Amino acid sequence: MSTLTVRFFAAAADAAGTEQETWEPDDAPTLGALRTRLVERFGDPMRRVLATGSFLVDGVVRRDDGPVDGDRVDVLPPFAGG
Repeated sequence: MSTLTVRFFAAAADAAGTEQETWEPDDAPTLGALRTRLVERFGDPMRRVLATGSFLVDGVVRRDDGPVDGDRVDVLPPFAGG
């Protein structure tokens, strides 16, 4: 994988201060490593989002720490239904 596009939505975008970044992974990325990197980079606001949110990897919802098998990851906060 050459680049990974990370998109942030709603509270995740607020925590990150941006809606999108492009990252160059050091090796085969995992969601666990991505989660760690996001918290290191954006601190407690992102930690709170990730505690109850989820990832969307190329259109598939993921809450595990496994390998990223795509080139786009969306960081989604929990959504309230109504």
